[in-house]
Amino acid sequence: MRYLTAGESHGPQLTAIIEGLPAGMPITEGDISEELARRQKGHGRGRRMQIEKDQAFIASGIRHGYTLGSPVALVVENKDWKHWTKIMGSEPISEEEAEEVKRKITRPRPGHADLNGGIKYGHRDLRNVLERSSARETTVRVAAGAVAKKMLSLLGIEIASQVLEIGGIKAESLPYSSLKELKDATEASPVRCFDKGAEQNMMDAIDDAKKNGDSIGGIVEVIVEGMPAGVGSYVHYDRKLDARLAAAIMSINAFKGAEIGIGFEAAHRFGSEVHDEIAWDQERGYYRTSNRLGGFEGGMTTGMPIVVRGVMKPIPTLYKPLKSVDIDSKETFQASVERSDSCAVPAAAVVAEAVVAWELAAAIAEQFPSDQFGQLASYLEAYREEIKEF
Repeated sequence: MRYLTAGESHGPQLTAIIEGLPAGMPITEGDISEELARRQKGHGRGRRMQIEKDQAFIASGIRHGYTLGSPVALVVENKDWKHWTKIMGSEPISEEEAEEVKRKITRPRPGHADLNGGIKYGHRDLRNVLERSSARETTVRVAAGAVAKKMLSLLGIEIASQVLEIGGIKAESLPYSSLKELKDATEASPVRCFDKGAEQNMMDAIDDAKKNGDSIGGIVEVIVEGMPAGVGSYVHYDRKLDARLAAAIMSINAFKGAEIGIGFEAAHRFGSEVHDEIAWDQERGYYRTSNRLGGFEGGMTTGMPIVVRGVMKPIPTLYKPLKSVDIDSKETFQASVERSDSCAVPAAAVVAEAVVAWELAAAIAEQFPSDQFGQLASYLEAYREEIKEF
């Protein structure tokens, strides 16, 4: 399984082409649009989310609610495109028109891809960089992740997320009885936080940052239940599933760190306080008496819940100006913006779910026969029974 995305932030549409889905898997536009709506929520989002009401359109690969086994094309229209048709159009324009509509950008913003992307591709107009490097691209990554989440759910694997920290405000680690309880609580929270006591403080921190023309980041956590043991590999470094999850988290715009299980905390503990002891019973098969390693050993799943965290830096598009240098005049200036999110951590949790779901679904499709969905489900169920008696 693999996918490719295309599209610019203010272009006509965003597109994802997915290859390798098993044939006969049920999926609808509603399954995908539901995830897109979740991505647009959250205290601290900017005006762009009021403009866009993201809906997925399935352009190919699905007929009457079932995958065909051929590539699936997903399209999300940019409603704001109508205001950008001249600026972002694909047809050539004259020099006179260019001066009028192109809005050439020569002032790179600190913390963005603007300057480095211009250097790499030789763009003197940095709009050519920022339109693609924008986090708007995560819209279709969530769409692709929604397909993966649907596949996993049909295979008995469920995913949820929560926000653990925003702007230095930390949520308490509270127990929950099931992923459903966690999902219900976080979906109802404006900051996707399970700890009601921290929720208002997080919202206040976002509001304070916005008032000051600043932005704040935070930490999100993704939890997955139902993955069988032994998915991934200890044989090849690039097939270690925990490594693939870490790379997926780090690929999300503005994410600067990833950890699995207790992660960096392991550096401060003795080995006896880190590793998870092994147990077995007839009903569950093998399991661990703790889950400090977050569902992974040796690059493979252990069958315990997968726990992955990512840290998102504050969004670099600020109302509080930072110094930069114009690439044409080389003069120093203070960067400024017209609109931005003051915090996108709650939305980023949804993106994190999507990228984690994709890697897990892809790993399952690699390891088990997956041309037909029914065949995949049967093999996976048989495997689950088999490893109980290993």
